Formats: sequence, C-alpha cells, structure tokens
Amino acid sequence: MNPMMTSVLAKSQRVITGSSDMSAFATMDSFLAAQQRRLFITARLATRNDDEALDLVQDAMLQLASNYMDKPAGEWPALIQRILQNKIKDWHRKQKVRSILFWWQQQDLDEDVLQIDNQQAAHNLPDHCQHNQQLQTHIRQALERLPMRQQQAFLLRAWHEHSTEDTAVIMGCSQGSVKTHYSRATKALANLLSDSSLLERTP
Repeated sequence: MNPMMTSVLAKSQRVITGSSDMSAFATMDSFLAAQQRRLFITARLATRNDDEALDLVQDAMLQLASNYMDKPAGEWPALIQRILQNKIKDWHRKQKVRSILFWWQQQDLDEDVLQIDNQQAAHNLPDHCQHNQQLQTHIRQALERLPMRQQQAFLLRAWHEHSTEDTAVIMGCSQGSVKTHYSRATKALANLLSDSSLLERTP
C-alpha cells in the first residue's frame, strides 16, 4: 500500500472510529481501503500533483465518513465519486483564479503516477516491460490532455465501471451529457493514441 495513501486512510479512520456502530465502521474502513488507490489516481490525473491529489482524496474520504456513515454501503461508491468530482471541480476553479494572478509561478508537474515499476530498474527490464511502461505513460498523457468533463466521464464509466445513470448523478449532469462526454473522450483518446508508434507493438 502506498504510504501516502495509508496516512490518508488513517486520518479518515480517526473520524469514523468515533462511530458507535462498529459494524458500520468496519464496513466503511474496508470500503475506503479498497477505493483509495483508484481515487488517488483519478485525482492525480485531474491535478497532475501528488500533494493536491492526496488532499482532495483525504477531504473526500473525511466527508464521506463524517456525513454518510448511515447511508447503505451500496450507495458509498457513487457518493465518494461525486464528492471527489465536486472537490476536483472546486480545485480547478481555484486554479484558474490563481493562474490569472500568479501564472508565472505555475509549474507543470509531469510525474508518472500510473508507473508501478521502479524507474531506476527500468534499464534492466525486458523489452516488453519497457514497452508497457512507455505505453502507460503515453496513455496517462493522453488522459491528461482531455477536457476535465470528458476525463471524468471516461474514468467513471470505463475505469470505475459506473453505469451511465450513476455517472450522471456523480457528475451532476444528465445521462445524455454523460454519453456525449464519454463518446467525445473515447474518440479523442483514440486519435491521441493513434499517433503513437508504441501502439503498433501492443500485443
């Protein structure tokens, strides 16, 4: 488990340990542990910053644990996603203001969060592993180039496997809008990825 994510989960646990319903606590604890990595990567793709992403995920977890413990566990996946997406939208609004006022101070952090293997050992990996690492990087970069709403729709539908209906609730829009964003995202990703010679060697 990523130690940074462990600290996020620990802070969330301090909130939910105050619950008198230990069964609900255990269920919430397991849910947060299972969701944390994907939530982090979703936030990281949206912010391109580890610290900002961790803050957003921590806030989302704390809000879920504090306000929705009494909700059925089956509703938590959509709730945590909606909370996180709202926090991402708020973050982007703040960033736009900051970029206007302090644009010369902005830095574009381009670290590869989706890269799981040790970068220092990359030269020792077989060719197909190096290719997979390069492909992962290319896919991440293509995802980061999508408009935020298209990125959200694609990740929620294709990666988090939410239905169109649930995705509409999470994003706070109509199902028709979800379908439009998702369709545009898939086409954009196909175009962006088709430019890469890496895909020609994909098994």
